[in-house]
Amino acid sequence: MSLSGVSLVYRALPALRAIDWDYRAGQQWACLGPNGAGKTSLARVISGQAPRFSGTVLRGAALRERGVAYVCFEQARALCQRDQKLDDSEFRADARDPGTTVRSLLLRACADDTAVQHWARRLGIDHILERGLRFISTGEMRKTLLIAAILTRPALLILDNPLDGLDRATQREMSHVIDELLGSKTHILLLCRQAADIPAGISHVLVLDDGEVFAHGTRADILADAGVQALLEPPLPPLAGLPRAAPRPYELPAQGPLLALRNVSVSYGELQVLAGVDWVLERGQHCCVSGPNGCGKTTLLSLVTGDNHKAYGQDITLFGVRRGSGESIWDIKRKYGQVDTQLHLNFARGMRVVEVVVSGFFDTVGLYDDWGDAQREAAQQWLGALGLGDLTRENFDTLSFGLQRMVLLARAMVKSPVILLLDEPTLGLDGHHRRLILRAIDHIAANSDTQVIFVSHSAGEMPACINQLLRFEPTADGFDVVCEAV
Repeated sequence: MSLSGVSLVYRALPALRAIDWDYRAGQQWACLGPNGAGKTSLARVISGQAPRFSGTVLRGAALRERGVAYVCFEQARALCQRDQKLDDSEFRADARDPGTTVRSLLLRACADDTAVQHWARRLGIDHILERGLRFISTGEMRKTLLIAAILTRPALLILDNPLDGLDRATQREMSHVIDELLGSKTHILLLCRQAADIPAGISHVLVLDDGEVFAHGTRADILADAGVQALLEPPLPPLAGLPRAAPRPYELPAQGPLLALRNVSVSYGELQVLAGVDWVLERGQHCCVSGPNGCGKTTLLSLVTGDNHKAYGQDITLFGVRRGSGESIWDIKRKYGQVDTQLHLNFARGMRVVEVVVSGFFDTVGLYDDWGDAQREAAQQWLGALGLGDLTRENFDTLSFGLQRMVLLARAMVKSPVILLLDEPTLGLDGHHRRLILRAIDHIAANSDTQVIFVSHSAGEMPACINQLLRFEPTADGFDVVCEAV
């Protein structure tokens, strides 16, 4: 495959600029670069998902005959959104619509059920073959999409950060399969944000920056290049003091924990998700909730944010009020500032950065309320405090994914929440932006009365402020939840 002068405009902005690159037989390539470098745009051009580009892409006979398979996060989101739209559970006698099952998706890729069973066993998902895609974990979805791609027997397999959001055990499983593929006749293009993510089987590396080719060559030469290292690890911008806390239109009890769950259990049909959970978040504590994919972290969070009706009738006290004693879901939610990948991906388009931050006053995904100078000033102060002061007037859509996540952190803090809830906040970020957001969280914890709940698939990556761990530990029957001080 050969690319010559390939350029792409996305949302009226240049995403790729005159890309010249050859992928020759016998090579295995990684495309490396920070957030916003153009890696996904390149993958979309090669896979045919972005047909409107300038320049030339010449494909060899094998690529024309067997095509390209592209595995990415957006693919999973589109499948789940489609099933959500077609959900007809309200018309079913059992009030349940599984939607597209794992087995049916895999059989679309390959009608050979024996091959489907083989790969399902190989990656440890044979027990979920009859489960709907909306009801499987992130790790299970990644495995499902990878198997579907493998079963199509493509000439080129593009993997977009395939280990993102996976617990360590699942990462090891996926890495073994990727290593095997790299040693096979299948050509791989692996999209990576960090040099550490490049497996040994990669022979060549293409480095992109701001839509342009920054460097390309053999793995050893590129990873030893001082310019590439500087690109991936730029200096962190200075932080400023935090703004004065915004007034809170509610009162908290003078004493007692912020959150208390005692012997809490949650089941959906025959599936038990949580069993006998005890968790107390005292004043001054910052908690890391960790555990493997599918362990129940999301269900636990939905209980304390008011989103899960399973909280009623259980011993759950939030901000001094027993759940189900008359408080509304909005009474609970306004005490939280939240940042998660779903909010990020679904955020309203066409807004300036300052408007995105101001929307945090109203807890809206977009800005639909009247706002004035006081809110603008608070938003600008929070942007400055997190080292983003020069982005105030920028269009949110034009920022890199990592800077967008930082802006959403300022949005979460602008109303001075009691709890800052961060659900996998470093997911999808390169190393530089991971350091940025972890440093910002510690800055907030050290200089405000906001307490942090940091959710991660493993406890290995967390801010220094964490002084409580809530771990989901695998057992023969499911998971035990263990709470301990750090």
